[in-house]
Amino acid sequence: MAETPDALAGWTSAPFSAAGLTYEVFTREPGSGPGPGVVLLPEVPGMTPAVMGLADHLVGAGFTVAVPSLFGEPGRPLSAGYGLRTFARACITREFAAFARRADRPIAEYVRALARHLHERVGGPGVGVIGMCFTGGFALAAAVEPAVLAPVASQPSLPLPLGEARRRDLGMSEREEAAVAQRVRSEGLCLVGLRFTEDAAVRPERFAALEAAFGPGWRAIPIDSSEGNPHGIGKREHSVLTSADVEKPGHPTNDARAEVTAFLRERLTGG
Repeated sequence: MAETPDALAGWTSAPFSAAGLTYEVFTREPGSGPGPGVVLLPEVPGMTPAVMGLADHLVGAGFTVAVPSLFGEPGRPLSAGYGLRTFARACITREFAAFARRADRPIAEYVRALARHLHERVGGPGVGVIGMCFTGGFALAAAVEPAVLAPVASQPSLPLPLGEARRRDLGMSEREEAAVAQRVRSEGLCLVGLRFTEDAAVRPERFAALEAAFGPGWRAIPIDSSEGNPHGIGKREHSVLTSADVEKPGHPTNDARAEVTAFLRERLTGG
């Protein structure tokens, strides 16, 4: 299937290599010139129009955004078959280590290098990293890098929650956890996490473990998807920041996106 040109309009791309990995990275800055940097990691199956809609929203909010094409075809719309095939391929890829516990994932080192590169390009106090679903934990592990000041994990799903130990796993190695916890204590680093409350892919045990690990540095944004919730959010809802309702004022996903944008602005500009 061909790319969807509109989803990629205004974006320029170039390969970026680090940690033995190379991906095409799509970058866009606000019309007024470079803003604070944000690395946006796509969810499976990749840079869909919904993911790029979030990217465009961030550019419109004044950020310079870099989106690495970690899987899938840039601009291709989501479909059931496309999503399942991409998910299956990603699960067996070494750099993602979808089932590994307490893993030092190669992709996390790549994201840290990309964050450094973006920070060198745009300047300022530091950059943000947003990961979603398959990439959620990579955003948190990226906070080992001093340039990362605003890590955001939306529905962080790795390792896949098969068994109690994996449900509680932070999605990072013990080395990464210790480094991030030290930054929380010494620098006041804050990490943000979002999830729908009934999401089977991100059980509450993972968020409880993240709170235990990072204490006051962990800021959770849970969205009620229990039966009978006032907004009619289904129990199978998963993607918070790319929800079909994210553009609806007053909807919890719209509020969550606004909270994330405010967090980025606060941490990266002091405003």
